Amino acid sequence: MAAAPTLVQSVDWLTIAPPTLTAVVALVILVADLFVPQERKQLLGWTAIGGLVAALVLLVPLRAGDRSTFCLTPDTQVRACSYTADQFTLVIQFLVLGGALLTALLSLADTREKLPAGEYWFLLLSSAAGAALLPASRDLATLVVALEVASLPAFALVGLKRGDRMSSESALKFFLSSVTATAVTLLGVSFVYAATGTLHLTEVAQRLGDVPGQLQTLAQTGVVLTLVGFAFKTAAVPFHFWVPDTYVGAPVPVAAYLSVVGKAVGFTGLILVTVVAFPTYADVWGPALAVLAALTMTVGNVAALRQVATRRWSAVRLLAWSSVAQAGYLLVPIASAAYSGNDQIGATVAYALMYAVVNLGAFAVVALVGRSHPENRISDYRGLYAQSPATALVLGFFLLNLAGLPPGIIGLFAKVTVFSSAVDAGLGWLAVIMGVNVVIALYYYLRWTALLFRAPETAPETEGVTEGEPRPVRAGAPTPITLAIALTAVAGVVLSGYPQFALRFAAKGLF
Repeated sequence: MAAAPTLVQSVDWLTIAPPTLTAVVALVILVADLFVPQERKQLLGWTAIGGLVAALVLLVPLRAGDRSTFCLTPDTQVRACSYTADQFTLVIQFLVLGGALLTALLSLADTREKLPAGEYWFLLLSSAAGAALLPASRDLATLVVALEVASLPAFALVGLKRGDRMSSESALKFFLSSVTATAVTLLGVSFVYAATGTLHLTEVAQRLGDVPGQLQTLAQTGVVLTLVGFAFKTAAVPFHFWVPDTYVGAPVPVAAYLSVVGKAVGFTGLILVTVVAFPTYADVWGPALAVLAALTMTVGNVAALRQVATRRWSAVRLLAWSSVAQAGYLLVPIASAAYSGNDQIGATVAYALMYAVVNLGAFAVVALVGRSHPENRISDYRGLYAQSPATALVLGFFLLNLAGLPPGIIGLFAKVTVFSSAVDAGLGWLAVIMGVNVVIALYYYLRWTALLFRAPETAPETEGVTEGEPRPVRAGAPTPITLAIALTAVAGVVLSGYPQFALRFAAKGLF
């Protein structure tokens, strides 16, 4: 008789340190907020930044090799652990915690002027802790818990602008749609557990191939429902409807956080359930994700084109639709993995690293311009070069990276890598659709870039203010926002000069 599985009680504290430290600092800030006087609330923000920096530093000693904890040791050939710090985990944790750190820098000014500091920093770090836990999760229960820990604080962050009706409506829409997706995911996970008798991803993968005939339909339904839940988190079409209004209604730093960290959470979960847990059903999720990728990039780019039809198009709404289109590109290598192996997943990670840097940089500039132009229309960026050459050049660099044009070399190489993954997988039709969408996206990225260097408009004066004339953005620029712009710009330049730093993951894979 086989021995019963046993739980290894020893805990590798260094392995779980990055998300644990982030969560502990969040709790410390929540308690400290009760005692810190209003005039010293900025200390909470710097404490949050210090905690995120420390969590990033703790990733360094974990590079030596794979480490696991909370492991079952059953009498089988499969070693099942609930938490694993492998290369995939560390790369995603670096992306998530780095994105949260840049978001924190963007938020310092807002928490001093508009947002409640204690609540904001607690919610941001709580969400970041869940996002850092998710890539290490190797069972469906931990995966769902991490997903909700990352998502629930985000609802409150979106609606944290007190007295702002748009912010409240955006938070409600985000909450209702996300809760529905979570319910679908839980239903799918319960079906998978009923069919396989396990929640560990590696064991699920082994047992799905041996599911009895009477449970096949239950297993297939569970797989489909689980994928639908994670597709929502990635903002894939048709589960993308919450994105534009949520980004516009949220504080700009929160929109930046959702566009990068929120998206990383969804894609990480999707990769784990498809490649690790459900490889048996690659013939189901492979074609489905390929179709979703084509729809997502097309709908996102076409909707962004509609935004440029009016002078009053919003910079944040344009970046929201851009993020939907970028989600389509990120889906391509995952779909390709169903046809040509798990090495394709590295292309998604490489593209995500590029996207995180340049998209956070673009949002940082939008946050800076928004301090003097609250409506943040694209027309507000006309003549930005005349007022702040450095800011205009940096934003232009970020937009060219998103478009995949030089001097944004990393953006170009990342797109080529994703395109190659589709070709290698025999998905020529998807590669063609991606090529067409890249050309479509050039229009709105280049139009915004060109606007930065055009002469300011001259128009009749109204109440002493010239319409369309850009106001200086350099004056009064908070140091943390300037630092965030500088960090992303330097990272973008380094990646463009040495793209192999990110693209090496695409070359050798992560699984």
